[in-house]
Amino acid sequence: MQETIAIVFDFDDTLAPDSTSSFLDNRGIDVPHFWQYKVLPRIEAGWDPVPAYLYEMIVLSNTGDAICRDDLMRWGKRIKPFTGATRIFDRVRRHAESINERVVVEFYLISSGIGDILRHTRLARHFHDIWACDFHYDDEARIVYPKNVVSFTDKTRFLFQIAKGITGPECRSEPFAVNRKLSQQQLRVPFDQMIVVGDGLTDIPCFSLIRRSGGYAIGVFDRANKAKWGRAWGFIEDGRVSNLVPADFSKNSALSLSLLMAVENLARKLKLRAQTYQG
Repeated sequence: MQETIAIVFDFDDTLAPDSTSSFLDNRGIDVPHFWQYKVLPRIEAGWDPVPAYLYEMIVLSNTGDAICRDDLMRWGKRIKPFTGATRIFDRVRRHAESINERVVVEFYLISSGIGDILRHTRLARHFHDIWACDFHYDDEARIVYPKNVVSFTDKTRFLFQIAKGITGPECRSEPFAVNRKLSQQQLRVPFDQMIVVGDGLTDIPCFSLIRRSGGYAIGVFDRANKAKWGRAWGFIEDGRVSNLVPADFSKNSALSLSLLMAVENLARKLKLRAQTYQG
């Protein structure tokens, strides 16, 4: 049997401040105006929020300074993660192995942010796979069209891919492989061996799926952003998450301890399950 634990992170406002907003701000764009007067009217007109913001970035690129792939990649390297985020991966892995030496902890990133930013952050090397939105580029590497869109229930697709072991670059050309029917016993990482960490409305389908399946869902919020506190508290009221904590990964923070406790519980469960299976 597989003794693997998958920890799935969102990125923006979970591991670091919003990467798209900071990218636009660095280019001199009025970020509140962009979201309120460019993106929001499209949402109100029936657009999905994620293609709405990707489209408006293309408009910005076509009407002002062109946004190129190198611009996105360079910005990824400049993003500063939240306190302790660079160290949480090794800390969690070591703790799991101290409970169950056979357990393997894998980290994944599923985000509605821009892939060419996220894949170049200092955190990217920790992830077994990264799924995010991507642009198609023209011959001069300027953004011209959304290539991949990751929004709401799109995120659950990648949970199924993790569960079935359909990950890595070699699987990118097989988008329908996720529909492959497998029994619970054939799953590489069942949902009850997963932990999802996220902050936003696009994470709700993942929260619900993992909670319903016996895994752990941890909601985070930014202490400095009071406008989002009510939404975060709604995750608790609706039973969407196992815990709600500030986005702080320092050693003794509530978020770090929540992650360690969730991983410990799963590692112990897998150890007991393996002993029962062998017996």
